[in-house]
Amino acid sequence: MERVKIKPAPSSEVTIYLPYYPATRRPVLPFALGLYKCGMLEGQRKIESGPGIAFVATWDIKTLPSDTTTSRIRFIDGDLFLDYELSLPNTEFIGYLMESINAGENGLLDFPAQFYRKLLGYA
Repeated sequence: MERVKIKPAPSSEVTIYLPYYPATRRPVLPFALGLYKCGMLEGQRKIESGPGIAFVATWDIKTLPSDTTTSRIRFIDGDLFLDYELSLPNTEFIGYLMESINAGENGLLDFPAQFYRKLLGYA
């Protein structure tokens, strides 16, 4: 997996999202918005009992915090592909990107467990 290099979003774009997050989460917001503007993320989901499973996530890019983002996730395991789709408010989806950046190991990103619970219909 290639390490992720994220260009932070400009402050003019970050400003409209500031009221939606507590001050403790705001330092990573420019990077989460920068990642969001890329429209995709390649990563690897950790699996407890074995090697991780590769995924490609894509999403539509919206401009307002109140808009809805639809993300599509494709898990790739050899020749097997599993596709999922999830629609969330922008602020919630970007919150998951913020958590991904904070928890990233060695520059590799993965969505947090709560995102997967929603994706799979457990939350």
